[in-house]
Amino acid sequence: MDTILRIAIQTKGRLNEDSVELINECGIKLTVGKRQLLSPAKNFPVEILYLRDDDIPETVADGVADIGIVGENEMLEKNKNVELVKRLGFSKCRLSLAIPKAEKYTGPQWFEGKTIATSYPVILEKFFAEKGVKAGIHVINGSVEIAPGIGLSDGIFDIVSSGGTLVSNGLKEVEVVTPSEAVLIKTPGLSPQKQAILNELLFRIESVERSKGKKYIMLNAPNNKLDQIVSMLPGMKSPTVMPLAESGWSSVHSVIEEKFFWENISELRKLGAEGILVLPIEKMIL
Repeated sequence: MDTILRIAIQTKGRLNEDSVELINECGIKLTVGKRQLLSPAKNFPVEILYLRDDDIPETVADGVADIGIVGENEMLEKNKNVELVKRLGFSKCRLSLAIPKAEKYTGPQWFEGKTIATSYPVILEKFFAEKGVKAGIHVINGSVEIAPGIGLSDGIFDIVSSGGTLVSNGLKEVEVVTPSEAVLIKTPGLSPQKQAILNELLFRIESVERSKGKKYIMLNAPNNKLDQIVSMLPGMKSPTVMPLAESGWSSVHSVIEEKFFWENISELRKLGAEGILVLPIEKMIL
């Protein structure tokens, strides 16, 4: 039987969508059916196991899945024997403490003797221990933000993305305990064959990541301004410069950071660049 790398990802939600998008961008085609818990790939030796986010760390630790894409918050909370392979940069959020907006916050000592509702008691206990705070922790699953309003707790510790849910429940964020994002984890002692598949997957992921925020640019440049134009377009190593049929002109091809796109385009035009063509980059292989 051929070696297959099993990847655990979240069954549904934003993390599922982002994970599937990344897998697709890596050129991996999945066989997906309704209510399917295990999806084999058609063109790469992996299969996808769909699980609840909080079940993924244990599943990977036990070797039922070889690797997993999971929220860093769940990896920290479950504290299982897994290896962090790579931070993936999507599904970003933070784990924060929040209190009623009418309260005056004086620092972590505000929580002394208070009761905090959370779905993440392990992370919160560690934070309070580090700050020397003794507080009660009320473990609750789901709708943590309503706890202060119904008298269940004095504050909450929960995932925050935009903060809109806190505001709508009369709360304010007062302490960011830890940032969180999607991470790739693996079971310890992965076999050499599965590690080789993982290495190829990581190569593809990194190629996709390098393309983010970059554009491929082609333009025609007057040769007397070529040095100045080339200095603005460093590319992956250096720009490609090719002479045009028209004397005194060259074609320049390079890669540009999207955040500097309009600023650089304006400067390039001032230097006499013409026929500027800008294209999206799907992958960047180094």
